[in-house]
Amino acid sequence: MSFLVRMEHIEKSFPGVHALSDCFFDLKPGEVHALMGENGAGKSTLMKVLTGVYTKDSGTIEVKGQKTEVHGPRHAQQLGISIIHQELNMCQHLTVAQNIFIGREYKKGLFIDEKRMNQAAKQLLDMLKVDIAPTAKISDLTVAKEQMVEIAKSISHRSDVLIMDEPTASLTTAEIEQLFEIIAQLKSQGVGIVYISHRMDEILRIADRITVMRDGQYINTVNAADTTINDIIKMMIGRELKGNLKPENIQRSDEVVLEAKQLNRGRMIRDVSFHLNKGEVLGFAGLMGSGRTETMRALFGADPLESGEIIIKGQKVKIHSPRDAVKYGISYLSEDRKRFGLALGLDVVTNSVLPSYDRFSSKLGGLVKKKECEVATDEMVKRMETKTPSLHQTVKNLSGGNQQKVIIGKWLIRNSDILVFDEPTRGIDVGAKSEIYNLINDLATSGRSVIVISSELPEIIRLCHRIYVMCEGRITGEVLSEDATQENIMSYATQRDSTSNQVGA
Repeated sequence: MSFLVRMEHIEKSFPGVHALSDCFFDLKPGEVHALMGENGAGKSTLMKVLTGVYTKDSGTIEVKGQKTEVHGPRHAQQLGISIIHQELNMCQHLTVAQNIFIGREYKKGLFIDEKRMNQAAKQLLDMLKVDIAPTAKISDLTVAKEQMVEIAKSISHRSDVLIMDEPTASLTTAEIEQLFEIIAQLKSQGVGIVYISHRMDEILRIADRITVMRDGQYINTVNAADTTINDIIKMMIGRELKGNLKPENIQRSDEVVLEAKQLNRGRMIRDVSFHLNKGEVLGFAGLMGSGRTETMRALFGADPLESGEIIIKGQKVKIHSPRDAVKYGISYLSEDRKRFGLALGLDVVTNSVLPSYDRFSSKLGGLVKKKECEVATDEMVKRMETKTPSLHQTVKNLSGGNQQKVIIGKWLIRNSDILVFDEPTRGIDVGAKSEIYNLINDLATSGRSVIVISSELPEIIRLCHRIYVMCEGRITGEVLSEDATQENIMSYATQRDSTSNQVGA
């Protein structure tokens, strides 16, 4: 058998969008075949056709040498094809084990054998070297831990074809290494892996072949060993990448716009104190479960603090809800755009102006000024270069990266002074990532203050003037940009005591 999968002349259209045009893809046993392209290039759509989520309009699909029509996700699993979606679709009210084995539960007579499912789930999680309890509810997990559960679920199917759509987007360096060990093990067993990622270093490290798509069309397939990052970028975007990927390090201001003193909330936020200066890009780094996201959610009022003080522009404030935070000029871009960042069933305009209805409503009667909403949204769509067929497209029909642009755009329309970006480039292609980097730099240059949480250490080092490092709910180090290296950040990220450290001060 030469190919596990072969797709030829695949076409797929949606209302107003020709998503796939004459697309090709194939996969051999025991290889990692990377599928690359900008957001909206059609990568995820092509894989959803392969897994039966979408029905192709025309073209042929062969699985293990046999032409077939994939009638749905369950049929794809029967054919030996599994997928880890970029957008996680876990049942939040169920446990980890119940999610892994949903629809194929272990039974003891007429009843579900929870004990056996928990044992089997623990074996999978142990193989991934992930410390997650099988009995934990998904709703209590971070996005990164949800991602590891999704990976465990896909591996449990023992498929011949495993599709990974941005599997490392929420993972730390150590977790990525664990995943790569699993990938190598699966390859040795003859499993074919389709790997979708925007992280060039990952692709060149683990891929055997690379297929590039652009604007819904097949561009080329190359051997990874014979290509370079610049070659891939040129194929992806069809042009030379303009602009400096590393924003210039602007002069730091001494004016403090935000100060947090001894914030506490359970085990995840323990005596956390930090400050943010005007015109500064401040980074928060750490391993999964270090408390970075929890700290920012508490700052934004999404989770209540047990104790501590928040001072904005010299004034002590009480933030009990996101509404309070927005009132005080704080915006928050969540790491989980699907659950917390968007109203998926509403259009681009509504999502873009949602936090700013006070600006776009009449004082008498509260009627929404639709034309002004559309003008503001149109300006932001053009500024962010968001790919959407219209301003009234439902956001759930946009690609993940373009959904992210809508979220960033809505906070820019709100015109907040303090912006918290939690994993701002998760699922973003290299071209859009460069644009977001430059956007963050422009915000700082204009006098706004930005907090960036990122699991990508090169991103943190590239963007930030200062970096706080967290471990087990505490700040264990503070690093200035000129002294920042992956090594010293990781040393603080694994430091378990409560002593605060500062480098380069």
